[in-house]
Amino acid sequence: MQLSRQLQRRAETLLPGGVDSPVRAFRAVGGEPPFVVRAEGAYLWDADGNRYLDYFGSWGPMILGHAAPQVVKAVQEAAARGVSFGASTPTEADLAEMVRQAFPSIEMLRFVSSGTEATMSAIRLARAFTHRKFFIKFEGCYHGHSDALLVKAGSGVATLGIPGSAGVPEETIQHTLALPFNDIAAVEEAFTRYNAKIACIIVEPVVGNAGCIPPKPGYLQALRAITAREGTVLIFDEVMTGFRLALGGAQELFGIQPDMTCLGKILGGGLPCGAFGGRAEIMRLLAPLGPVYQAGTLSGNPLAMAAGIATVGTLVEQRDTVYPQLEKVSAAVAEGMATIAGDAGVAVTTNRVGSMFTWFFTGDPVTDYDSASRSNTKQFAAFHRAMLDRGVWLPPSQFEAAFLGAAHGEEEIRATLAAAKDALAAAKSA
Repeated sequence: MQLSRQLQRRAETLLPGGVDSPVRAFRAVGGEPPFVVRAEGAYLWDADGNRYLDYFGSWGPMILGHAAPQVVKAVQEAAARGVSFGASTPTEADLAEMVRQAFPSIEMLRFVSSGTEATMSAIRLARAFTHRKFFIKFEGCYHGHSDALLVKAGSGVATLGIPGSAGVPEETIQHTLALPFNDIAAVEEAFTRYNAKIACIIVEPVVGNAGCIPPKPGYLQALRAITAREGTVLIFDEVMTGFRLALGGAQELFGIQPDMTCLGKILGGGLPCGAFGGRAEIMRLLAPLGPVYQAGTLSGNPLAMAAGIATVGTLVEQRDTVYPQLEKVSAAVAEGMATIAGDAGVAVTTNRVGSMFTWFFTGDPVTDYDSASRSNTKQFAAFHRAMLDRGVWLPPSQFEAAFLGAAHGEEEIRATLAAAKDALAAAKSA
């Protein structure tokens, strides 16, 4: 780790904390963050030549594995034609058609450069459509770092123990209603109190930013029924779950059609890309058709479109094999660890939906942010360091979901569970 350590020290003189995203600093788990120099398949290599089995996959996009040949080729060919034009290209409509086929609820969409842009734009549009100001989000759900959405936002905010964010005026969040996830009574109470004032509900249909937390049976259906009754826009933030839990994301898996959907991560095949879309009558309020302004110089960037088309196209072609394989491997890893933890006498609750999962170091069920926050973070940190020492790189936070991809197989299952068996001893003594 000598070279990684030197690179970290250099970065700290140039970048706050030496990072461009806080969770990369390993503050929640301790130890030295490796500096990655290349990746292939299910593995990462650091500057010191160490190889790691990757369980965060660039935080979700790498469903086909790192440096998937078809994605690399598509990006190289696109780059040779020009990396950016600031004008429309055919590939934007090509990828948009693929999205619309996978997500029937999306009649029209617009590409942006990040999930943060997608969620903030979707809420602006919902407010314009309903002529209302208030919106509901859920504790532990992270929808990007725009001001109004950083209330009880989970993810890196929870990892660093920050309740919200400095620099966000109270006036900015006065219309944000943060409710507990999986609690329909709280939602009904909010609608009673703020009658005809709530523009939208935005929700991660499967929470990934407080760790993986699935919806209770009937929860999403209840949100759909309430919003339909109240004339409120239902927004699914599928930046993580889109194309991952199924080709059509969580809404396909659970059989729910939201009014609007936010996408990212897998959508761009690992390049900066996001999108928001939904019912045409809502989307037509966007400029140049309507009064809601939104713009982005690099939106629909040809490199991101190429990577997205290659990634989503592969998932379309191989959906009958990719998703069953992801389910099989994910179940073997997540549930295998649960068994090992039980044998070792370490309290671990395993939450998993498809190929995203979290091992919470608690013996209690985890159904919302409050129950997730009662996890033993010291044990998780010790476990994370021990796993990294054994060549397995987990998300460096108890409050982040783990991801795997099509490149993970039987060999990776065996290596992960063997490492976990040893690492649990370190966690037990923490």
